[in-house]
Amino acid sequence: MDVYNMLGLPSMRPGVFRRQYRCFSVSFMEGKDRPDVDNGGKIIMPPSALDALTQSNIQYPMLFKLTNSEENKSTHCGVLEFVADQGKIYIPHWMMKNLLLQEGAVVAIESISLPVAQYVKIQPQSVEFLDISNPKAVLEHALRSFACLTVGDIIAINYNDKHYEFNVLELKPRNAVSIIECDMNVEFAPPVGYKEPVYKKAEEKMEEDEVDYSSVKLPQASFQVFGCEGNRLDGRQKKDSPVTTTGSHSLQHQRGIPNYDYQKGKITFIRNGGVKREEDKIEEKAFSPFQGEGKNLKSRNAIKPSSSRQILTAA
Repeated sequence: MDVYNMLGLPSMRPGVFRRQYRCFSVSFMEGKDRPDVDNGGKIIMPPSALDALTQSNIQYPMLFKLTNSEENKSTHCGVLEFVADQGKIYIPHWMMKNLLLQEGAVVAIESISLPVAQYVKIQPQSVEFLDISNPKAVLEHALRSFACLTVGDIIAINYNDKHYEFNVLELKPRNAVSIIECDMNVEFAPPVGYKEPVYKKAEEKMEEDEVDYSSVKLPQASFQVFGCEGNRLDGRQKKDSPVTTTGSHSLQHQRGIPNYDYQKGKITFIRNGGVKREEDKIEEKAFSPFQGEGKNLKSRNAIKPSSSRQILTAA
């Protein structure tokens, strides 16, 4: 017959540790504040639990399964210290939320052995986590305070005085794994509330940025030099000028060519010159090489060298 059953105590078979404790958050602990407990995945147990664990043939590291029987919720954790009051345990606040536990509620603890993690996929619960310059390094440093992970848990970490929550979506090789001294692949799912940016094609962007030059109003009449009527100083009437100020001097306006190099946010001044008149058009001469006039470097009146020698001899 089992001695522990005769005394009304839980079973203490080798390799098995089962107890029930009343759980409280870290704020109920006496003494100084313990923010390291809330920022990790380990709990604080009473010294009597350490005595029972040393007498049991359990595997190390010490990992436990916490179960809320009323809500059928469970998670896994490690142990940080054995300094809690008798019959009590102190667990992180995020763990109490996952188990739907109130302060002082009864939770069952069972020792368990978990495989080493190989892969984890998590989802940030806030888009603010993307503002961190190196999120993988931050998560790697924060997970050092955790002993194991469970699928469905929403864990919490603290970075730069801000709390970030992550939902554990997938684990390998099992739904509960140990992350103590292991190398695992970490994959991030899109955060809650994240929207993929819409990238537009170059053709669609050009159509949106294209300026409708047809809406630009051009003047109906062009500027004319000396188009006004003059007056004589002697008071006589001016003879009618046979030359009219309108007609051939008026310029015809054409629709401008669109600026295909237009960039959004850049000011472009539209310069629309008039069409040249027929009488002002000058035909450009075709280029023809070697059509210039040659020059003789030797002057006709220059004295020949032979004649200069004769003059010197005569002198």
